[in-house]
Amino acid sequence: MTGPAPTGPAAWADTLLQSFAQAGYERAEPAILQPAEPFLDLSGEDIRKSLYLTSDAAGEELCLRPDLTIPVARDYLGSARAGQPAGFSYLGPVFRYREGRPSEFLQAGIESFGRQDRPAADAEMLALAIEATAAAGLAAVEIRTGDVALFTALIDALDLYPVWRRRLIKDFNRKRTLAQDLERLAIASVAPRNEYEGVLAALAGSDRKAALALVTDLMSIAGATAVGGRTVAEIADRFLEQSTLKSGALPRDALDRIKRFLAISGSPTEAVQQLRALAADAKLDISAAIDALEARAGFMAQRGIDIAKVRFATSFGRGLDYYTGFEFELHHPDNGDEPLVAGGRYDGLLSQLGAAESIPAVGFSIWIERLAQSSAVGKSPVGRAS
Repeated sequence: MTGPAPTGPAAWADTLLQSFAQAGYERAEPAILQPAEPFLDLSGEDIRKSLYLTSDAAGEELCLRPDLTIPVARDYLGSARAGQPAGFSYLGPVFRYREGRPSEFLQAGIESFGRQDRPAADAEMLALAIEATAAAGLAAVEIRTGDVALFTALIDALDLYPVWRRRLIKDFNRKRTLAQDLERLAIASVAPRNEYEGVLAALAGSDRKAALALVTDLMSIAGATAVGGRTVAEIADRFLEQSTLKSGALPRDALDRIKRFLAISGSPTEAVQQLRALAADAKLDISAAIDALEARAGFMAQRGIDIAKVRFATSFGRGLDYYTGFEFELHHPDNGDEPLVAGGRYDGLLSQLGAAESIPAVGFSIWIERLAQSSAVGKSPVGRAS
Protein backbone atom coordinates (compact mmCIF):
# COMPACT_ATOMS: atom_id res chain seq x y z
CA MET A 1 0.00 0.00 0.00
CA THR A 2 1.41 3.38 -0.95
CA GLY A 3 1.30 6.40 1.28
CA PRO A 4 -0.17 9.80 0.43
CA ALA A 5 1.48 11.77 -2.35
CA PRO A 6 4.05 14.32 -1.14
CA THR A 7 2.90 17.88 -0.88
CA GLY A 8 4.57 21.30 -0.65
CA PRO A 9 8.01 22.15 -2.04
CA ALA A 10 9.16 18.50 -2.06
CA ALA A 11 6.28 17.51 -4.33
CA TRP A 12 7.06 20.33 -6.74
CA ALA A 13 10.76 19.40 -6.71
CA ASP A 14 9.95 15.74 -7.43
CA THR A 15 8.10 16.86 -10.54
CA LEU A 16 11.14 18.96 -11.48
CA LEU A 17 13.42 15.94 -11.19
CA GLN A 18 11.17 14.01 -13.55
CA SER A 19 11.82 16.70 -16.15
CA PHE A 20 15.58 16.42 -15.49
CA ALA A 21 15.33 12.64 -15.99
CA GLN A 22 13.64 13.23 -19.34
CA ALA A 23 16.60 15.46 -20.26
CA GLY A 24 18.95 12.53 -19.56
CA TYR A 25 19.98 13.17 -15.93
CA GLU A 26 19.46 10.09 -13.79
CA ARG A 27 18.63 10.30 -10.08
CA ALA A 28 21.55 10.20 -7.63
CA GLU A 29 21.03 9.55 -3.91
CA PRO A 30 24.34 9.91 -2.03
CA ALA A 31 24.64 9.18 1.67
CA ILE A 32 23.78 11.92 4.15
CA LEU A 33 26.86 11.21 6.31
CA GLN A 34 30.05 12.04 4.39
CA PRO A 35 33.82 12.19 5.05
CA ALA A 36 34.51 15.70 6.31
CA GLU A 37 37.94 16.11 4.71
CA PRO A 38 36.78 16.98 1.15
CA PHE A 39 34.51 19.73 2.46
CA LEU A 40 37.18 21.10 4.80
CA ASP A 41 39.83 21.09 2.06
CA LEU A 42 37.88 22.03 -1.06
CA SER A 43 34.82 24.11 -0.13
CA GLY A 44 34.65 27.82 0.50
CA GLU A 45 35.07 29.41 3.89
CA ASP A 46 31.31 29.93 4.32
CA ILE A 47 30.62 26.19 4.02
CA ARG A 48 33.61 25.13 6.13
CA LYS A 49 32.50 27.18 9.13
CA SER A 50 28.91 25.90 8.91
CA LEU A 51 29.64 22.14 8.96
CA TYR A 52 28.06 19.72 11.44
CA LEU A 53 30.96 17.45 12.38
CA THR A 54 31.19 14.08 14.10
CA SER A 55 33.49 11.04 13.99
CA ASP A 56 33.15 7.28 13.71
CA ALA A 57 34.51 4.59 16.05
CA ALA A 58 37.85 4.60 14.18
CA GLY A 59 38.23 8.34 14.66
CA GLU A 60 37.52 9.35 11.04
CA GLU A 61 35.98 12.82 10.92
CA LEU A 62 32.55 12.85 9.29
CA CYS A 63 29.95 15.51 8.57
CA LEU A 64 26.34 15.88 7.56
CA ARG A 65 26.51 16.80 3.89
CA PRO A 66 26.39 20.61 3.52
CA ASP A 67 25.70 20.34 -0.22
CA LEU A 68 25.35 17.57 -2.80
CA THR A 69 28.00 18.40 -5.41
CA ILE A 70 30.90 16.67 -3.66
CA PRO A 71 28.82 13.62 -2.57
CA VAL A 72 27.49 13.10 -6.12
CA ALA A 73 31.02 13.50 -7.52
CA ARG A 74 32.42 10.97 -5.04
CA ASP A 75 29.74 8.40 -5.95
CA TYR A 76 30.43 8.95 -9.66
CA LEU A 77 34.17 8.39 -9.13
CA GLY A 78 33.41 5.19 -7.22
CA SER A 79 31.27 3.82 -10.04
CA ALA A 80 32.15 1.91 -13.22
CA ARG A 81 31.27 5.05 -15.22
CA ALA A 82 34.06 7.17 -13.76
CA GLY A 83 35.77 9.13 -16.53
CA GLN A 84 32.89 8.67 -18.96
CA PRO A 85 30.28 11.35 -19.75
CA ALA A 86 27.42 11.07 -17.25
CA GLY A 87 24.76 13.34 -15.85
CA PHE A 88 22.93 13.14 -12.53
CA SER A 89 20.09 14.95 -10.82
CA TYR A 90 19.31 14.97 -7.10
CA LEU A 91 16.88 16.06 -4.43
CA GLY A 92 17.47 15.81 -0.72
CA PRO A 93 18.22 17.55 2.56
CA VAL A 94 21.51 19.30 3.24
CA PHE A 95 22.78 20.58 6.58
CA ARG A 96 24.51 23.86 7.41
CA TYR A 97 24.52 26.02 10.51
CA ARG A 98 22.62 29.20 9.61
CA GLU A 99 22.02 31.54 12.52
CA GLY A 100 18.32 32.18 13.03
CA ARG A 101 17.28 29.86 10.20
CA PRO A 102 16.69 26.10 9.87
CA SER A 103 19.93 24.16 9.55
CA GLU A 104 18.29 21.45 7.44
CA PHE A 105 16.89 22.42 4.07
CA LEU A 106 16.16 20.87 0.67
CA GLN A 107 18.37 21.17 -2.38
CA ALA A 108 17.80 19.85 -5.89
CA GLY A 109 20.17 20.11 -8.80
CA ILE A 110 22.21 18.65 -11.63
CA GLU A 111 25.85 17.59 -11.99
CA SER A 112 27.34 16.83 -15.42
CA PHE A 113 30.66 14.97 -15.67
CA GLY A 114 33.00 14.19 -18.55
CA ARG A 115 31.66 16.45 -21.30
CA GLN A 116 34.46 17.93 -23.40
CA ASP A 117 32.22 20.52 -25.11
CA ARG A 118 32.54 22.91 -22.19
CA PRO A 119 30.86 26.07 -23.61
CA ALA A 120 27.84 24.03 -24.75
CA ALA A 121 27.63 22.20 -21.41
CA ASP A 122 27.82 25.52 -19.52
CA ALA A 123 24.98 26.93 -21.62
CA GLU A 124 22.87 23.82 -21.05
CA MET A 125 23.26 24.16 -17.27
CA LEU A 126 22.10 27.77 -17.35
CA ALA A 127 19.17 26.93 -19.63
CA LEU A 128 18.02 24.06 -17.39
CA ALA A 129 18.37 26.29 -14.31
CA ILE A 130 16.17 28.93 -15.93
CA GLU A 131 13.64 26.26 -16.87
CA ALA A 132 13.56 25.19 -13.21
CA THR A 133 12.56 28.68 -12.11
CA ALA A 134 9.96 28.83 -14.90
CA ALA A 135 8.54 25.51 -13.70
CA ALA A 136 8.08 27.09 -10.26
CA GLY A 137 5.90 29.76 -11.86
CA LEU A 138 8.42 32.61 -12.02
CA ALA A 139 8.05 34.48 -15.28
CA ALA A 140 11.64 35.66 -15.03
CA VAL A 141 14.73 35.93 -12.90
CA GLU A 142 17.82 38.09 -12.81
CA ILE A 143 20.73 36.15 -14.34
CA ARG A 144 24.17 36.96 -12.87
CA THR A 145 27.23 35.32 -14.42
CA GLY A 146 31.01 35.41 -14.21
CA ASP A 147 34.07 33.33 -15.05
CA VAL A 148 36.92 32.65 -12.62
CA ALA A 149 38.96 31.25 -15.56
CA LEU A 150 39.16 34.79 -16.96
CA PHE A 151 40.62 36.10 -13.69
CA THR A 152 43.08 33.19 -13.57
CA ALA A 153 44.12 33.91 -17.16
CA LEU A 154 44.68 37.58 -16.27
CA ILE A 155 46.85 36.72 -13.25
CA ASP A 156 48.87 34.26 -15.34
CA ALA A 157 49.38 36.87 -18.07
CA LEU A 158 50.72 39.36 -15.50
CA ASP A 159 53.53 36.91 -14.62
CA LEU A 160 53.37 37.56 -10.87
CA TYR A 161 55.21 35.75 -8.10
CA PRO A 162 53.53 32.32 -7.56
CA VAL A 163 52.64 33.25 -3.99
CA TRP A 164 50.85 36.39 -5.20
CA ARG A 165 49.03 34.33 -7.84
CA ARG A 166 47.74 31.84 -5.25
CA ARG A 167 46.76 34.59 -2.83
CA LEU A 168 44.85 36.68 -5.39
CA ILE A 169 42.96 33.68 -6.77
CA LYS A 170 42.03 32.66 -3.23
CA ASP A 171 40.90 36.24 -2.58
CA PHE A 172 38.78 36.18 -5.73
CA ASN A 173 36.99 33.03 -4.58
CA ARG A 174 36.32 34.67 -1.24
CA LYS A 175 35.48 37.96 -3.02
CA ARG A 176 35.03 39.95 0.19
CA THR A 177 38.79 40.29 0.71
CA LEU A 178 40.00 40.91 -2.86
CA ALA A 179 39.68 44.71 -3.01
CA GLN A 180 41.32 45.35 0.36
CA ASP A 181 44.08 42.81 -0.29
CA LEU A 182 44.92 44.40 -3.64
CA GLU A 183 45.70 47.66 -1.87
CA ARG A 184 47.65 45.88 0.87
CA LEU A 185 49.80 44.02 -1.65
CA ALA A 186 50.53 47.27 -3.47
CA ILE A 187 52.27 48.68 -0.40
CA ALA A 188 55.72 47.31 0.44
CA SER A 189 55.69 45.50 3.77
CA VAL A 190 57.83 47.09 6.47
CA ALA A 191 57.26 44.48 9.14
CA PRO A 192 59.52 44.54 12.19
CA ARG A 193 62.20 41.89 12.53
CA ASN A 194 61.07 38.71 14.23
CA GLU A 195 62.32 35.29 15.27
CA TYR A 196 61.68 33.86 11.79
CA GLU A 197 63.92 36.30 9.88
CA GLY A 198 66.37 33.50 9.04
CA VAL A 199 63.65 31.31 7.57
CA LEU A 200 62.25 34.20 5.54
CA ALA A 201 65.70 35.04 4.19
CA ALA A 202 66.29 31.39 3.23
CA LEU A 203 62.99 31.34 1.34
CA ALA A 204 63.64 34.52 -0.66
CA GLY A 205 63.08 33.70 -4.33
CA SER A 206 62.03 30.10 -3.62
CA ASP A 207 59.11 28.30 -5.21
CA ARG A 208 56.41 26.44 -3.26
CA LYS A 209 58.13 23.04 -3.60
CA ALA A 210 61.37 24.36 -2.11
CA ALA A 211 59.50 26.16 0.68
CA LEU A 212 57.58 23.00 1.56
CA ALA A 213 60.81 20.97 1.68
CA LEU A 214 62.54 23.49 3.96
CA VAL A 215 59.62 23.79 6.38
CA THR A 216 59.17 19.98 6.41
CA ASP A 217 62.84 19.56 7.35
CA LEU A 218 62.64 22.20 10.08
CA MET A 219 59.51 20.69 11.61
CA SER A 220 60.99 17.19 11.40
CA ILE A 221 63.99 18.39 13.37
CA ALA A 222 61.61 19.91 15.91
CA GLY A 223 59.55 16.69 16.02
CA ALA A 224 56.32 18.47 15.02
CA THR A 225 53.76 17.73 12.30
CA ALA A 226 51.48 20.71 12.88
CA VAL A 227 51.51 24.03 14.74
CA GLY A 228 48.37 25.72 16.00
CA GLY A 229 46.23 23.47 13.83
CA ARG A 230 48.08 24.44 10.63
CA THR A 231 49.57 21.71 8.44
CA VAL A 232 53.13 21.76 7.12
CA ALA A 233 51.85 22.91 3.70
CA GLU A 234 49.87 25.79 5.25
CA ILE A 235 52.87 26.90 7.30
CA ALA A 236 55.12 26.74 4.21
CA ASP A 237 52.64 28.84 2.22
CA ARG A 238 52.51 31.42 5.02
CA PHE A 239 56.30 31.68 5.26
CA LEU A 240 56.61 31.94 1.46
CA GLU A 241 53.97 34.66 1.40
CA GLN A 242 55.75 36.69 4.09
CA SER A 243 59.09 36.24 2.31
CA THR A 244 57.63 37.49 -0.97
CA LEU A 245 55.91 40.46 0.64
CA LYS A 246 59.17 41.50 2.33
CA SER A 247 60.90 41.58 -1.07
CA GLY A 248 58.63 44.31 -2.42
CA ALA A 249 55.11 45.37 -3.34
CA LEU A 250 52.75 44.20 -6.06
CA PRO A 251 53.79 46.19 -9.16
CA ARG A 252 51.61 49.26 -9.68
CA ASP A 253 51.03 48.49 -13.36
CA ALA A 254 49.79 45.01 -12.43
CA LEU A 255 47.45 46.52 -9.83
CA ASP A 256 46.07 48.98 -12.40
CA ARG A 257 45.42 46.20 -14.92
CA ILE A 258 43.67 44.05 -12.32
CA LYS A 259 41.44 46.98 -11.32
CA ARG A 260 40.58 47.73 -14.96
CA PHE A 261 39.72 44.07 -15.49
CA LEU A 262 37.48 43.90 -12.40
CA ALA A 263 35.52 46.97 -13.54
CA ILE A 264 34.23 45.22 -16.69
CA SER A 265 30.53 44.32 -16.71
CA GLY A 266 27.49 44.23 -18.98
CA SER A 267 25.98 41.58 -21.20
CA PRO A 268 28.34 38.77 -22.28
CA THR A 269 28.61 40.39 -25.71
CA GLU A 270 29.53 43.76 -24.20
CA ALA A 271 32.01 42.10 -21.82
CA VAL A 272 33.76 40.33 -24.72
CA GLN A 273 34.25 43.68 -26.46
CA GLN A 274 35.60 45.34 -23.32
CA LEU A 275 37.93 42.42 -22.54
CA ARG A 276 39.39 42.38 -26.05
CA ALA A 277 40.01 46.13 -25.81
CA LEU A 278 41.75 45.72 -22.43
CA ALA A 279 43.85 42.80 -23.69
CA ALA A 280 45.01 44.78 -26.72
CA ASP A 281 45.72 47.97 -24.78
CA ALA A 282 47.53 46.26 -21.88
CA LYS A 283 49.19 43.62 -24.10
CA LEU A 284 47.66 40.71 -22.16
CA ASP A 285 47.49 37.21 -23.62
CA ILE A 286 44.02 36.20 -22.42
CA SER A 287 42.42 35.52 -25.81
CA ALA A 288 41.66 31.82 -25.12
CA ALA A 289 39.59 32.69 -22.03
CA ILE A 290 37.77 35.46 -23.93
CA ASP A 291 37.07 33.07 -26.82
CA ALA A 292 35.51 30.61 -24.36
CA LEU A 293 33.23 33.36 -22.99
CA GLU A 294 32.17 34.31 -26.51
CA ALA A 295 31.50 30.68 -27.49
CA ARG A 296 29.41 30.16 -24.33
CA ALA A 297 27.31 33.21 -25.15
CA GLY A 298 26.65 31.77 -28.61
CA PHE A 299 25.42 28.48 -27.15
CA MET A 300 23.25 30.40 -24.65
CA ALA A 301 21.56 32.19 -27.54
CA GLN A 302 20.99 28.85 -29.27
CA ARG A 303 19.29 27.65 -26.09
CA GLY A 304 16.83 30.55 -26.29
CA ILE A 305 18.40 32.69 -23.58
CA ASP A 306 18.17 36.41 -24.26
CA ILE A 307 21.85 37.39 -24.03
CA ALA A 308 21.00 41.08 -23.65
CA LYS A 309 19.30 40.26 -20.33
CA VAL A 310 22.20 38.22 -18.94
CA ARG A 311 24.39 40.20 -16.54
CA PHE A 312 28.11 39.38 -16.75
CA ALA A 313 30.78 40.82 -14.43
CA THR A 314 34.46 39.95 -14.29
CA SER A 315 34.35 40.48 -10.51
CA PHE A 316 31.50 37.98 -10.00
CA GLY A 317 32.40 34.93 -7.92
CA ARG A 318 30.48 32.47 -5.76
CA GLY A 319 32.86 32.06 -2.83
CA LEU A 320 33.58 28.35 -3.41
CA ASP A 321 37.22 27.35 -3.77
CA TYR A 322 36.63 24.55 -6.27
CA TYR A 323 35.12 26.60 -9.11
CA THR A 324 37.44 26.92 -12.12
CA GLY A 325 35.36 28.61 -14.84
CA PHE A 326 31.80 29.69 -15.59
CA GLU A 327 29.73 30.67 -12.54
CA PHE A 328 26.13 31.85 -12.30
CA GLU A 329 23.28 32.70 -9.97
CA LEU A 330 19.57 33.26 -10.60
CA HIS A 331 17.87 35.83 -8.39
CA HIS A 332 14.37 37.09 -7.75
CA PRO A 333 13.89 40.78 -6.86
CA ASP A 334 12.06 39.91 -3.64
CA ASN A 335 14.69 37.50 -2.33
CA GLY A 336 17.48 39.91 -1.42
CA ASP A 337 21.00 38.75 -2.27
CA GLU A 338 20.33 35.03 -1.77
CA PRO A 339 20.21 33.08 -5.05
CA LEU A 340 17.37 30.79 -6.01
CA VAL A 341 19.68 28.71 -8.18
CA ALA A 342 23.48 28.77 -8.36
CA GLY A 343 26.20 26.78 -10.04
CA GLY A 344 29.18 26.69 -12.33
CA ARG A 345 32.16 24.78 -13.68
CA TYR A 346 34.57 22.89 -11.42
CA ASP A 347 37.00 21.01 -13.66
CA GLY A 348 39.62 20.50 -10.95
CA LEU A 349 37.39 19.00 -8.26
CA LEU A 350 37.34 15.38 -9.39
CA SER A 351 41.14 15.24 -9.58
CA GLN A 352 41.25 16.62 -6.04
CA LEU A 353 38.83 13.87 -5.03
CA GLY A 354 41.16 11.19 -6.42
CA ALA A 355 40.49 10.90 -10.17
CA ALA A 356 43.59 9.77 -12.04
CA GLU A 357 43.05 12.37 -14.77
CA SER A 358 41.16 15.63 -15.14
CA ILE A 359 37.41 15.22 -15.71
CA PRO A 360 35.36 18.23 -16.86
CA ALA A 361 32.43 18.97 -14.54
CA VAL A 362 29.64 21.54 -14.32
CA GLY A 363 26.37 21.75 -12.43
CA PHE A 364 23.97 23.76 -10.30
CA SER A 365 21.92 23.60 -7.10
CA ILE A 366 18.38 24.81 -6.44
CA TRP A 367 17.28 26.14 -3.04
CA ILE A 368 13.81 24.61 -3.02
CA GLU A 369 12.26 26.66 -0.22
CA ARG A 370 13.59 29.96 -1.60
CA LEU A 371 12.22 29.16 -5.03
CA ALA A 372 8.85 28.14 -3.62
CA GLN A 373 8.64 31.32 -1.52
CA SER A 374 9.57 33.56 -4.46
CA SER A 375 7.02 31.81 -6.63
CA ALA A 376 4.34 32.59 -4.05
CA VAL A 377 5.33 36.27 -3.89
CA GLY A 378 4.79 37.08 -7.53
CA LYS A 379 6.08 37.18 -11.07
CA SER A 380 8.38 39.55 -12.98
CA PRO A 381 9.40 40.29 -16.61
CA VAL A 382 10.92 37.33 -18.38
CA GLY A 383 14.67 36.75 -18.64
CA ARG A 384 14.42 34.52 -21.72
CA ALA A 385 13.87 35.23 -25.37
CA SER A 386 10.23 35.11 -26.41
